Amino acid sequence: MKKPSLNRDAEHLSAPCAKNTSPRSPQAGSRRGEQGYALVALLALMSIMALLLVAAVPNAQLQAQRSLEEEAIWRGEEVAEAIRQYTRKTGRPPTSMEQLLEGVPVGSKKVQILRPVAAHDPLSTSGEWKLIKRTDQALLEFQRAVIAYAGRQVLTSDKVFTGFVGGDLPPLTNILDTGTAESAPGGEDDSANTSGPFIGVASRSRRNSIINYYGIARHDKWVFTPYLR
Repeated sequence: MKKPSLNRDAEHLSAPCAKNTSPRSPQAGSRRGEQGYALVALLALMSIMALLLVAAVPNAQLQAQRSLEEEAIWRGEEVAEAIRQYTRKTGRPPTSMEQLLEGVPVGSKKVQILRPVAAHDPLSTSGEWKLIKRTDQALLEFQRAVIAYAGRQVLTSDKVFTGFVGGDLPPLTNILDTGTAESAPGGEDDSANTSGPFIGVASRSRRNSIINYYGIARHDKWVFTPYLR
């Protein structure tokens, strides 16, 4: 019986294995493509969100500033009304913010005319209002601005109040609204309040405002007084 050839067996064993040349699965390629598109979309979404956040920061700051200015106007007008009530009840204008906080006598009691929070200026770091006297230049400038804004004299009709503070403000004529505004120097007015009766208050902030109060876009130019209401 013929023995099998060892050489043939050796050749068969030593023959290299055939390489797997089958093509890649189309499903696998599709999944990799979808993952790539998803990554690009995620990066684009993150970029858009970052831009929106950057854009939202100034808007948030403006809104916060507007809220402070609205609060300052609310408090300032409350102080002006308290000055009017105090003057009518006592026959003289106040000489300090503490007098307004103490209230006015009604019978045997004192009635509150000013909330403690309104006695503080929210636009300045000190929180102290600038007290405005009847002869201050700030009051004259505010009167001019109000007339230019309204197109007419805007004086209080409360003759009891004006009678106790020295009469009406002198009328101003030929007031033109030129549309120009003085540049705000920034910072705050840290000068001390002078003693004596006052008929209004103004902020110590010397910054530009977002809100135009009677056409005025500077915090320290807003005068809150019962004279012009």
